[in-house]
Amino acid sequence: MKHKILFFVVVTMLFMGCKEEVLPKPKAMLRLEYPKAEYAQAGPDCVYTFDKNTLSEIKESKDCSMVLDYPMMNGSIYLTYKPVKGNLDTLLVDAQKLSYEHVVKADNIVEQPFLNEEDGVYGMFYEVSGNAASQSQFYVTDSINHFVTGSLYFYAKPNYDSILPAAMYLQNDIRRIMESLRWKN
Repeated sequence: MKHKILFFVVVTMLFMGCKEEVLPKPKAMLRLEYPKAEYAQAGPDCVYTFDKNTLSEIKESKDCSMVLDYPMMNGSIYLTYKPVKGNLDTLLVDAQKLSYEHVVKADNIVEQPFLNEEDGVYGMFYEVSGNAASQSQFYVTDSINHFVTGSLYFYAKPNYDSILPAAMYLQNDIRRIMESLRWKN
């Protein structure tokens, strides 16, 4: 009887000891790839022109304000034009205030000044990280006649990890808009 019990204990220990420890698999990151950006000039009927990604569609256009819609990314870049009529300080404060309204949900907001003295385009790009409603904001002006603001919004609840690839792609488009923007005086 002792041998049977000893045999049973040894066999049970062998089977229990041979199990591999189960480790959970690490979470995978979704790899989203977008086509290489191709640009075409937009805004011919406005007081300014810029290069827009051919993936975007101009959804609305009124008084040189427009929405660049990116259906495959479920997001849009909103461009708003305002003429400068002795109100540059107010326009600047409003643009900065709009960017910093996201500070409640944002982990960080990085300001990047933009200067194109040759073409008279000056502004600021705001990169917003975290679960904020807008991942990027910017404004550009000639300081005399024209003022344009832009904001990136996605049509989904903000989840920074999920929208990061699309946000980075569209931030490059925003930089291209700023770099290619020209005033028609």
